[in-house]
Amino acid sequence: MSPEIDALWEKGIAWFKAAGATISHVSLPHTHAALPAYYIVAPAEASSNLARYDGVRYGLRVNGSDIVDMYERTRAEGFGTEVRRRILIGTYVLSAGYYDAYYLKAQKVRSLIKRDFDQAFESVDVMLTPTTPTPAFALGTKSANPLEMYLNDIFTVTVNMAGLPGLSVPAGFSADGLPLGLQIIGKPFDEETVLRAGQVIEDAVGPCRAPQAWWTETPKAAAAKAPAKTKAAKPAKSSKKRVDDG
Repeated sequence: MSPEIDALWEKGIAWFKAAGATISHVSLPHTHAALPAYYIVAPAEASSNLARYDGVRYGLRVNGSDIVDMYERTRAEGFGTEVRRRILIGTYVLSAGYYDAYYLKAQKVRSLIKRDFDQAFESVDVMLTPTTPTPAFALGTKSANPLEMYLNDIFTVTVNMAGLPGLSVPAGFSADGLPLGLQIIGKPFDEETVLRAGQVIEDAVGPCRAPQAWWTETPKAAAAKAPAKTKAAKPAKSSKKRVDDG
């Protein structure tokens, strides 16, 4: 995890202490398996749910020479790279011979994660985690390495797997001017407490300035492209003394 994120996490704990909260450490022993389990369950659901977009009943239609060609053209043009990747993964894990080995096992892990949260919430009202392990990255910088991109979801996918309310709150900027966030996780159907806890962070941080277009490039990169500012040179004073007539 980035040192800046770790420092922000500690700062968030201090904000809640100052607001009168009692801080407790909890154990979630199965969350280390949340990320791989999520990227089995979520693509499987995507593969199943997006099967209806075939150009016949829903969404885009791209005409082809026959109905099979129309299916292929429609789905190739209508879905982006990441969506196609998830459909392929989901179709694979749901296929005969792999359902039990992947999807069913991921659902069992999901149950264990949910049980960990249920036990932890017996002693706390909300949980505080970072939103991501690193500052926000520019659009497309991790597209060539999907695994690295997926690793940034490590703190948020547990909320989806456990079916809990979560809130990501902007909490500052990195040294490069990139947004940093803290995540609040609450009990099932207790969004009110989650929102009240989010207000604590907002009050502590104060108004955030509007960030630069960090989703396209980092502020440092933008500054490097900007033309250098130059000062207008003043005319040099003449070293000749004026000689009056007379």
